[in-house]
Amino acid sequence: MSVLRRAKTWEISESEGSDAETKQIVTVSTDLTEDQSSDHKCKTLPSSSPTKTETCLTSAALSPRPPDGGCTPSPARKRRTKEEVEADRQANRERKEARERQRAARAREKEERRREQQERREAAEKLKSLRPESCLRCLTVCIDAALLQHDGSDILLATLASFELRFSIESQQLPHSITWTRDLPQQGEDGKGSVEEEQVVLVLGLTDFMDMVISVKKMLDSDGEDTGMGSFLSPVLERLNRDAKKVTLLVTDSLPDYRTDGCGVHLPDETLQSKLGMENLDTEEVLVYLQLCKNISLVFLDGWQEVTNHVCAVTKSLSKRPFKLLTEREELPFCVDGSWASGVRVERDGSGLIQVWSRQIQQLNRVSPAVASTVTAAYPSPQLLLQAYQSLGSEEDRKGLLAGLLVKSGGKERRVGPEISARVYRCFTSQNPQLVLD
Repeated sequence: MSVLRRAKTWEISESEGSDAETKQIVTVSTDLTEDQSSDHKCKTLPSSSPTKTETCLTSAALSPRPPDGGCTPSPARKRRTKEEVEADRQANRERKEARERQRAARAREKEERRREQQERREAAEKLKSLRPESCLRCLTVCIDAALLQHDGSDILLATLASFELRFSIESQQLPHSITWTRDLPQQGEDGKGSVEEEQVVLVLGLTDFMDMVISVKKMLDSDGEDTGMGSFLSPVLERLNRDAKKVTLLVTDSLPDYRTDGCGVHLPDETLQSKLGMENLDTEEVLVYLQLCKNISLVFLDGWQEVTNHVCAVTKSLSKRPFKLLTEREELPFCVDGSWASGVRVERDGSGLIQVWSRQIQQLNRVSPAVASTVTAAYPSPQLLLQAYQSLGSEEDRKGLLAGLLVKSGGKERRVGPEISARVYRCFTSQNPQLVLD
């Protein structure tokens, strides 16, 4: 039985007088039997007998290995066929394409997230710019230079400056007019940095107003056309025919007393009527014609202080307009007018959804808040109500599902009734958008 022996280390050194005095370490692994080990034993020989050392190494290296030795020759490497090589290449290509697709998908997801974040940021900035305090800084009051010739116009400029409102003095298309422009930063790249508001205010003196009223009265008496208008009203009508503007005529004079009719239109008093040389009926006829036929409003004011107050009020109203338009465009048909016009706030944890669900039921005619609260208490969500409808077998049972609910209002109890129950059922289950619920 063969015994494995540990590898022996042979040290072969040069002569003692050699300058290099290097030592070589040769490891020889022998797999010898007990009988052969005695013949091949080699000891460390002194450096003076190199011949015997070489003989011992040669005999150990050239000695045949036993047939039952521990080391076996490695098997021959199998040569791959052309089909296998091509299959490996195809698999590598598929793995590479899969990695490329994953990389492209990750890049697309990253780009989509970045674009969504950019859109949310832009939407937030746009919403912030539509707030009244932000819009007020974007408005510019454009005053015609001819108005500065009026006594008291410095009151308007001083008031605008005190409120830190932007204003500019430039010639307008309509003489003695005041207009408003709004800056639009989001459209600056298209070359449209501002837009003109549709509100136009004309400040008239008593003489100009008298000429206009006389011209209108003559035209109405003769049943003629606009050709009979005075020189002052003609450019106003031309501007109205060309642009959709809302014109307000501010007639100012030093007279302090004015009266207001039932419709809220300021009318001159008898002294002003005597100056105009017309009766009360004639004045009202001219005002009605300008307001109804030409969409021109007239307001009689006492001095430039009231003119200034009117201009500041219009400026403040224009600053609130964009945010109100944005609120009105929300697709929430159950948002009714009233004290909660600002809407119901829904928190991240879901609080507030029950109020939204109640408001949605109140959009139906003759559905009071008490009835809506009763329905939402029985079915806290629209999904639960729809599931209740689906669990019933007949159409009549579905229509009368809510009829038996008790409504407590003002210390009295009553039932929802079959009519309201049927309307709620048709509202939430009908597929016809043109269906009339009542």
